[in-house]
Amino acid sequence: MTNSAPNATLRKFGYPASCLHEGEHWAVLVRPAQPTLGSLILCSTSDATAYGDLPSGAFAEQGRLVARIERVLGKATSYERINYLMLMMVDPHVHFHVIPRYPQPREFEGIAFPDSGWPGPPALGQSQIATEALVTYLASLWQQFSE
Repeated sequence: MTNSAPNATLRKFGYPASCLHEGEHWAVLVRPAQPTLGSLILCSTSDATAYGDLPSGAFAEQGRLVARIERVLGKATSYERINYLMLMMVDPHVHFHVIPRYPQPREFEGIAFPDSGWPGPPALGQSQIATEALVTYLASLWQQFSE
């Protein structure tokens, strides 16, 4: 981690318990509120609050992580589209909400995960809670698709 302590945005999204990967500049977390199955957070490990303030190495690492995220979520959800939302209105540190999108509900351990916003913007307020089992499942897939 770039800093000795995780930034507030990482902590809000469940770091370290929800962490699938921690690199030099980015962490990949399972989003605690799941508007669609497999929703993630790609969060800078720095204290930067502007995308342009990230060091150049962060952009190369981000590219590698996006490719891995898409392989993992493709396997986990068979998504049709994927949205990367950089909102940063409530949580100030640089981060993206990664939302796999699909027209038909997906199921995990007997729980249905509809994409209530399909085909429009994701319905972030209509979410299931990410379970420990979901974090474990996504972590196992993350390991299968190592760089």
